[in-house]
Amino acid sequence: MTANVTCISCIIKKQEQRIRTCTDERKKSAFMHELLKIIYEHGQAESAPWLSMQADGLHRAYFGETVDYRALKRRYNRLMLAQEDALEQKVRASENPLYTCIKYVCAGNYIDFGALDDVNEDVLAQILEKAANEHISGQTYEKFERDLKNAGQLVYAADNCGEIVLDKLFLKLLQERWPKLSVTVLVRGADVLNDATLEDAAEVGLDQVAHCIGNGSAMPGTVLKELSAEAREALLAADVVISKGQGNFESLYDSGLNPYYLFLCKCELFVRRFGLPQYASVFAKEEDIVIQI
Repeated sequence: MTANVTCISCIIKKQEQRIRTCTDERKKSAFMHELLKIIYEHGQAESAPWLSMQADGLHRAYFGETVDYRALKRRYNRLMLAQEDALEQKVRASENPLYTCIKYVCAGNYIDFGALDDVNEDVLAQILEKAANEHISGQTYEKFERDLKNAGQLVYAADNCGEIVLDKLFLKLLQERWPKLSVTVLVRGADVLNDATLEDAAEVGLDQVAHCIGNGSAMPGTVLKELSAEAREALLAADVVISKGQGNFESLYDSGLNPYYLFLCKCELFVRRFGLPQYASVFAKEEDIVIQI
């Protein structure tokens, strides 16, 4: 999916905000002009995650790494691990644990330091508290069950730290239901924002329930041409693909894979795209999605 003008303006705005403390106006001007050149040359052909990766690389070249997300990643991984048992009990006590778990998986997608300016633990607690009462499509869930019944290989494109604890529970339930299902999880190939890497997958035990591989890319999304051969081959060979998060949606949509998407509508663009309130859950297969803008 090529970058929407709202995404382009957001990328520019965030980069400008990041350099405000720099007192070298010539350096800032040179940086912004190079950024605008990248967007001019590629903005009509590339996705927002691809453009974001280029913008971040340019920023590092000019100013170095200004935000270290390692502490935040560890904090949210541990926060969700502390709630793991209680959340699993809630899910398993429901009438349909797998269906209910999807709601929690979407809720966990709130932990996104790329889409949100302020990730707040209190807001996260509120979203998790009401997750079981959220609506997701029963028709999509029935289709999901039918597809998995006949599937041999599932690939799950993960997103952020913290929420991967809920991804872990979801994949555990999937394999209990379909024990012959082979599951591969794609995490980022290198650090970017608070997105999950192999190190994070090991920290929360995600690698104990599924085969985890780095996707070969330091991008807040999953762009096929940027992936390692291993990650790309896994995606193309999968019978079912699950894409987690807004960035993965923007980079995988219209790529020919027809994934199931799971995410929370966080930013203004996604609220308008899907005609839903902020922090509403989306669980849909690509072939059924109608984007409003």
